Amino acid sequence: MSWTAAQTTAVIVPVIAIVGAVLTALLTYALNQRAARRERRARAFGEALSVIEDYAEMPYRIRRRTGSVEARQQLTEEVSRIYSRLAFHQALLDIEAPRVAAAYRLLANEAKAEVGEQMKQAWQKPLRTTDADMNLEHHYDRRRVDAARDRCVVTMRAALGRGSFPAPAKRLPGRPGVERPPGVERPPGGERPPGVEGSAKPE
Repeated sequence: MSWTAAQTTAVIVPVIAIVGAVLTALLTYALNQRAARRERRARAFGEALSVIEDYAEMPYRIRRRTGSVEARQQLTEEVSRIYSRLAFHQALLDIEAPRVAAAYRLLANEAKAEVGEQMKQAWQKPLRTTDADMNLEHHYDRRRVDAARDRCVVTMRAALGRGSFPAPAKRLPGRPGVERPPGVERPPGGERPPGVEGSAKPE
């Protein structure tokens, strides 16, 4: 008895169905893994940036400190924890996203240089003892941190597939050597929106 076309079809159709199901499963798995990796990276990037923001707030916390030994100890321990978290996130980015890690290292260095000096000055200011004293008349300049953060965010977006790496950046007016990625602008005079501290001369 010869092999018929109907028999061939009866064999091929189930095979094609099985192969199609396997390919669909593999594609779905790959897409799920990619989405999970992107979500993990996005979370890691956000947490790394939050440490920088915590560090940039330290001069304000120091200026509003009380005169107790416990308050001084709490603040110094908080600074130590921030440095530890900076090191952790730097190491994690070195493993997970080397290009982002390089941008984050520059951001951390700018923060340490700009904010570190502000913290030193804040410790030397007199204590504020009343509720009214907690309203600071001047804000600390964080233009260097903001510029480095903007560049780091552009790199992070590219790593997540949400943008390309920037062309040569614009220079900030009145700030030789400090560049800002294209499309990232600040209000005139470097002012921050109402209610957001920073970007002015320190006390």
